Amino acid sequence: MGLLLSTLQQTLMKFTGYEARILMLGLDAAGKTTILYKLKLRETVTTIPTIGFNVETVEPMRNVTFTVWDVGGQDKIRALWNHYYKNTDGLIFVVDSADPTRFLEATSELSAILESDEMRGVPFVVMANKQDLPGARRPGELAEELGLRKMKGHQWHVQGCCATTGDGLIEGLEILSDLVKQFKKNKPF
Repeated sequence: MGLLLSTLQQTLMKFTGYEARILMLGLDAAGKTTILYKLKLRETVTTIPTIGFNVETVEPMRNVTFTVWDVGGQDKIRALWNHYYKNTDGLIFVVDSADPTRFLEATSELSAILESDEMRGVPFVVMANKQDLPGARRPGELAEELGLRKMKGHQWHVQGCCATTGDGLIEGLEILSDLVKQFKKNKPF
């Protein structure tokens, strides 16, 4: 009976698409909110530091509709991130790729997120934001800085992007869509 339901669900998803709960995290001033509204509104908006969270639905990307939870990244708010982990299908972790002084802190926060039981196996995309700035680390370099190649148990990708121009954002979400579909397919009910 379980196999029948699983097959039926997968068949229906081909026609109706998936809905996915996406968590967007990263240190303060990395560009999370700018990315969210560039994807939602297709324009650059002036943002202020997020105290709490923003939540928006982003149009289907490869047959996946994302409900994106953009949670503030200030030090005191990060202690609350774990309250958002439950039922997460994918993670967007935003890094200011032009600020190497914060890479160690970003690595520590990302590791803590991924080690949580509720985030076990959740795929993620690191958005290497601010690629337009001098000295910005390229995606491969950032993957090394964050120690991603040593990471086990998660599918991941690093996408270079620029939140203000939108460069790389769609590409990153398309990859996350594919990773989320695979994750949801293999996830028990």
